[in-house]
Amino acid sequence: MRILPILSLLLGATATLAAQPKRHIPRHCVLPDLYDASVKELSNGMEAGCFTAVDLVKAYLARIGEVNEELHAVIETNPDALEIAAQLDKDRAAGIIWGPLHGIPVLVKDNIGTADKMNTTAGSYALLGSIVPRDAHVVKKLRAAGAIILGKANLSEWAYYRGSGISNGWSARGGQTSNPYYPKGDTWGSSSGSAVAAAVGLAAVTLGSDTGGSVICPSDRQNVFGIRPTLGWVSRAGVVPLSEHQDTVGPITRWAADSALVLEIISGPDYRDNYTLAQPDVVPRYTYYLDEHALEGKRICVPRQVFNQDNVTHNDPSIGVAFNKSLLEIAGLGATIVDPADMPSVLSGLYPANVSTGLVFATDFKVDIKNYLSELLDIPTGVHDLSDLIEFNIAHADLELPQLQNNQASWLTANATNGQDNSTYLADVWLDYYIGRTAGIHATLDKYGCDAIVLPSEGRTTTIATIAGCPIINVPLSYYPDTVNATAIHNGTQFFPAPGIPFGLSFLGRQWEDAGLLGLAYAYEQGTKHRLENKAYKKATPKTQLADVM
Repeated sequence: MRILPILSLLLGATATLAAQPKRHIPRHCVLPDLYDASVKELSNGMEAGCFTAVDLVKAYLARIGEVNEELHAVIETNPDALEIAAQLDKDRAAGIIWGPLHGIPVLVKDNIGTADKMNTTAGSYALLGSIVPRDAHVVKKLRAAGAIILGKANLSEWAYYRGSGISNGWSARGGQTSNPYYPKGDTWGSSSGSAVAAAVGLAAVTLGSDTGGSVICPSDRQNVFGIRPTLGWVSRAGVVPLSEHQDTVGPITRWAADSALVLEIISGPDYRDNYTLAQPDVVPRYTYYLDEHALEGKRICVPRQVFNQDNVTHNDPSIGVAFNKSLLEIAGLGATIVDPADMPSVLSGLYPANVSTGLVFATDFKVDIKNYLSELLDIPTGVHDLSDLIEFNIAHADLELPQLQNNQASWLTANATNGQDNSTYLADVWLDYYIGRTAGIHATLDKYGCDAIVLPSEGRTTTIATIAGCPIINVPLSYYPDTVNATAIHNGTQFFPAPGIPFGLSFLGRQWEDAGLLGLAYAYEQGTKHRLENKAYKKATPKTQLADVM
């Protein structure tokens, strides 16, 4: 069921191609490799007449068809994508350019609403066929900038919030997403499909959502650039919720410049999400901060105890070696390293022992999911609240509760909560902000006079940023060595760690200061380009290029 939309589009495109002669590619054109192509390269190529948006859509659909059985990165594709691309090509020919993403295909996570022929289900059959009232705010802004919504990316179902035993990147509708760097390798989550699709070039740009690390973690493990922005820069309106106190949307791309451009487009106030009304008056021009020399003269803090709080699974020696090397690289790019520069909330014992996301998530989800469901125009399965969702899974256990995914413990806990108007819950919300931001990231930067924090993306690094509501960015760093043993997890359905699986470096910064942080991450990316040091394994690497569809 999940691949029929893809196959139907590909069959139509293949028939059209067979009936048409190959087009002449102008001599001055050098077609970009879609595995690593940037938005700028694609935009320049269309502007120069080297290829069209229709060519891009055909090529990306073919690439999805080549590897999706192996990777399960895409749940469905947009049946109108070719028609939309053709109209955008006509507009370009008439001198009408909608914006900086004109003709650029984008994949969005399947919890981000699209008011078109595609589903928005968070990977669950419970929402199959439901009709959203409008595009999610981020999708509306992408379309206004000229983007083509190519399809929906797979994810950890319900943003990995239901119960233990659910493997990273698994959803009932989409199946098990797999890491493109090692067969059946763990993807982390929950924006698994978005990160995998970005990694091997199944779209120019992808969007994910992040509550507790769901953009940063899969970006880390798939060798791509991912941004979790400050909570409040980007609207969550139209996104299937988990927790209003931590949910946000962020770009996942191959290169920092592409993420900066997308973040610039999707940021800004939205009256449907009151958190965005607290943002500063001026939305940053993130692309203005892309400076290869941005690290020069900066002070970078290293609060090692945050990372050391995690268990041995995420403390493989190879990560420590690569991380220490990254500090030398950052220093070589002109920054001063302050190491150690430990966080007051860690030194006092507040972190991680007193983090209260359990109650916060449970309380928020019960309230927020009911509000989301109440706005849908139609729900064929008849689910209207969390109790209905729990019962749906039990009634459709063959789909939603297979042997390895049979736990609804988090939902049962959430269903027993009594709403957001109680002192314990409110105290936990405040405590998380205090631990992560006031006595955490902000206190560390203030104490040591630093411009940013760097840590390995593995481990508890993401938690401190997500409870703080502060920005965090993943940049590709290195890969597990060939000597590491592939370790089976989730009853042997996945492997982690394993040879060749990537891991990344995280930049953390102050609330609302995402633009400057992005500039630092860009300088490190451009100064090292570690993403280029390894490729996906052969069966996970799509072969179709633009020349094949032209």
